[in-house]
Amino acid sequence: MELFLGLVHHPIKNKIGEIITTSVTNMDIHDISRSCRTFGVKKYFIISPLKAQKELVNRILGHWDMDQASVYNPDRKDALSVAYFIESIGLAVEKIEEMSGKKPLIIVTAANMVEDHGCIKDMKLKAEIDNRPILLLFGTGWGLAPEVIDMADFKLAPIFGRSEDGFNHLSVRSAVAIYLSQL
Repeated sequence: MELFLGLVHHPIKNKIGEIITTSVTNMDIHDISRSCRTFGVKKYFIISPLKAQKELVNRILGHWDMDQASVYNPDRKDALSVAYFIESIGLAVEKIEEMSGKKPLIIVTAANMVEDHGCIKDMKLKAEIDNRPILLLFGTGWGLAPEVIDMADFKLAPIFGRSEDGFNHLSVRSAVAIYLSQL
């Protein structure tokens, strides 16, 4: 199974439901890259339309390509080799088609998703039947915009912990690591 991951910074909801663009964080770049590299993700797309965010991501990734940084921490350079900035989900889909020769299944997940199509096992079965790569999308802010959820081929059930009061608010970095481990 070819697996690609996208961290969506636009279109995203804010806490009152408006569509916004969130900021890229250094921790998301580093930690999610490490999880992706560990679990065999082919490419980790950092998705934002903002030029300033592209410059930031490329500066961070470029730092670890420099001789001094790559010698100091070669594992970090290796982990970040899967990270790739791209301006939209549509362009990520095109890049995957270019790399794999097939249009990917778009899989979304969110802590606050109202309806889903099933768990990891169900998603893997769909991917095997369809014989297509997977683009697994995670949101930032207060979750993926409705139009992103609507474009999904499969809505992956949220992760629920053991909180007796229903608390369900993992960091995106934690959610990515849990899902990739289950895959």
